[in-house]
Amino acid sequence: MRQAGHVLVVDDDESVRLLLSDVLEEAGYDVHAVEDGQSALQALDERPVDVVLLDLHLPKVSGLNVLAALPSLRTDARFVVMTAFGTVDSAVEAMKLGAYDYIRKPFDGDELLLLVSRALQDVRLRREIVRLKSVTVPSGRQTMVGRSAPMQRLHRLVARVAPTRANVLITGETGTGKELVARAVHDMSDRAERPFVPVNCSALPETLLESELFGHVKGSFTGAIETRKGLIEEAAGGTLFLDEISTLTENIQVKLLRVVQDRRVQRVGGRASLPVDFRLVVATNVDLAAAVLDGSFREDLYFRLNVFPIEVPPLRDRREDVALLANHFRLRFAEELGLEPPGLEAETLARLMAYDWPGNVRELENYIERSVIMYPGERTIPFDLPRARQGGAVGDLFASASANAWTLDRLEREYILSVLDRTRWQQATAAEVLGVNRRTIYRKLKRYREEGYLPDTADLEME
Repeated sequence: MRQAGHVLVVDDDESVRLLLSDVLEEAGYDVHAVEDGQSALQALDERPVDVVLLDLHLPKVSGLNVLAALPSLRTDARFVVMTAFGTVDSAVEAMKLGAYDYIRKPFDGDELLLLVSRALQDVRLRREIVRLKSVTVPSGRQTMVGRSAPMQRLHRLVARVAPTRANVLITGETGTGKELVARAVHDMSDRAERPFVPVNCSALPETLLESELFGHVKGSFTGAIETRKGLIEEAAGGTLFLDEISTLTENIQVKLLRVVQDRRVQRVGGRASLPVDFRLVVATNVDLAAAVLDGSFREDLYFRLNVFPIEVPPLRDRREDVALLANHFRLRFAEELGLEPPGLEAETLARLMAYDWPGNVRELENYIERSVIMYPGERTIPFDLPRARQGGAVGDLFASASANAWTLDRLEREYILSVLDRTRWQQATAAEVLGVNRRTIYRKLKRYREEGYLPDTADLEME
């Protein structure tokens, strides 16, 4: 029976690669073999891997350099290094860089299989711990919701970086839930019992933000009547989350860079430099690389922050999550507000999924909250967002198409769905308005469901 473990073999000796592949495949593992460190890094980024058998002496990128890149790799695989007799020092160095274990060449087949089995058990145990942490969130705290492919990838990235100390840069459009991702990184880390300190960098003027972040000593400025710790110190042992990092002024960027480099903080007006241990997660909805090019953001700080980038997908790129999110918000707000939750019929879900949600998850959340208040206990929620298609005006529809450079397929889809909205999803009536037969409407709707614009629960039966 196959163990379904994925093993990556990295060795520049073809005979070793072939031997290891044969032994491991015979034992039931899925094996992929490459000949150098550069190919190994590419493979780790492109495919699921549980265990890596890594030779230390490799062309292009050495095994030690592969291990040194661990904090930024999108994998939680366990690395077993292979080293020749007399190079134990290299193996020890590899262990310091995060290798799980090492084995000397030439090696015994049974010894190798035992070590791979132990490494596989370890990675699976760690994944289970991460999974349990992700589902045991304190009562009342919001979590990331979604089962789409983009969200599955997001969950994998969070699970990979959470146990490390690496700085995390979260990017994404406004309303995508970047703070939820930051909290997930904190909750899945070994700092989960310590403070999570969020700071909106755009909400405070420079002088106040400087004092809030770094603290101040008594008498350092007018109104400083006592010495006070800053939020960086408040995050000691835990996680500091800086939202809208791009809005920091040059002065604060310089001071933050020093803190990130040295893990020491100097209070405003103070002389002492105080050590502080904290995890740094930052977020932005702008392109920081472009900000570096135009001179509004320091390059050295950018590279310090961009150790492990995570991009949060917009809601329009994960439409299959809309129904899940809508139901989640519907039940949550009904409980919070003490109201009977309204229903969500398939036709309503279809309209929700066909909408682009430019405000992303936040816009959907606000819409559902309003609907729970307005329609408690109703059969379904009417979808009446003030957008072109929902407004029903054909002129507005074409204006939106022109302004946003819609494709012809997009324009056709929006128009068909707008007609279905107005006819309360009576396909025969809509077909008559559109001048086509009902089978054409049925085929179009079936295609929209396959493409993710309609929920699987939508009733597409011919009338």
